[in-house]
Amino acid sequence: MQAASRESYRAATERLAAYARGAEPSAVAATADDLLSVAGLLRREPRLRRALSDPARPGADRAGLLGDMLRGKVGAGALDLLTGLASSRWSAPSELLDGTERLGVEALLASADASGELGEVEDELFRFGQVVAGQPALSGALSDPVAPVERRAALARELLTGKASPITVRLVEVALGAFGGRSFIGSVTRLVELTADRRDRQVAYVTVAAPLSEEDERRLGARLAAMYGREVSVKQTVDPAILGGVSVRVGSDLYDGTVLRRLNETRNALAKR
Repeated sequence: MQAASRESYRAATERLAAYARGAEPSAVAATADDLLSVAGLLRREPRLRRALSDPARPGADRAGLLGDMLRGKVGAGALDLLTGLASSRWSAPSELLDGTERLGVEALLASADASGELGEVEDELFRFGQVVAGQPALSGALSDPVAPVERRAALARELLTGKASPITVRLVEVALGAFGGRSFIGSVTRLVELTADRRDRQVAYVTVAAPLSEEDERRLGARLAAMYGREVSVKQTVDPAILGGVSVRVGSDLYDGTVLRRLNETRNALAKR
């Protein structure tokens, strides 16, 4: 987001935090659904996006336009947040859409946080992403841009209902809609990171040839936390192809100590002789 949009989104998150502090988790989750539904409307209606982010129109007029459309169709909490978004300055219509969708996600996470489910949601999202990434047929079915989102969402609900929290299921549905313009797996990864961030944690993606023991994972997490000055949520992927060692990615930092990397370096060095 550009500067004006970042400031508008920051103000919106402050309004959401104030609202969530005084509301039941179920009410916050319902507000999140309203926000995400309106984000879907904005995605389908580019003219509406342009009208609601037009800098030539006073903010009160933009808020009034959206309020007239939504009054009686969304809850009071969502209406207040949405008209606040519409009255703010946005650098581009697409950034209003992104801000609305992201605020809906943050409302879902606030609901999970208030009900003590945030860590569970983070783990469930990561595990589901791993399952999908490891099954090409399933990945293709969920990522197919030609298939309607609702059909793909029905498949995801069939796989997850009874095995994951309702908040996790709803976030997977958001990912199926290409959250922030990302691929499905990219969307799930970003949602994992946003969930961890709300827990004030950094995500470390760890690839190993065989699963780490709980104690080894704890020690690795502690070392990374000391390096980054923040608690770290370790996400393991087992890949026998790396042969041994460990690869760790934290943000844009990559620490690759795998046997496969060393073999490749040796092969390349010999090829240059």
